[in-house]
Amino acid sequence: MDTANHHLLVQTRRVRRQRRIRKRLSGTPERPRLAVFRSSKHIYAQVIDDAAGKTLASASTVDPEVKAEVKYGGNKAAASVVGRLVADRAKKAGVEKVCFDRRSYKYHGRVEALAAAAREGGLQF
Repeated sequence: MDTANHHLLVQTRRVRRQRRIRKRLSGTPERPRLAVFRSSKHIYAQVIDDAAGKTLASASTVDPEVKAEVKYGGNKAAASVVGRLVADRAKKAGVEKVCFDRRSYKYHGRVEALAAAAREGGLQF
């Protein structure tokens, strides 16, 4: 199998996993969606009300607050900082309960660290 076909296959599987998860999840005003995006160097989290199409709170390793605290954004320590920060910003926006959208990522490593930190920060999911 050549590289181009392999990349296409991997991408197709990833999109299928994302759609399978999003089919069951939708952010409501009472329980918005906590969406996670993970790249090799950074991690991003957003609290989204899908009914209104609005982002209520967000945090990432590219935020100046997080950059001052962590040296590298692609590890579990950085994910924990982002989880605490997004929980704090969501609470300020009046959000207590969320549904967790892990996208196509396994609930493991950085995604799990972000979720645990968000729970410690006071979000329920």
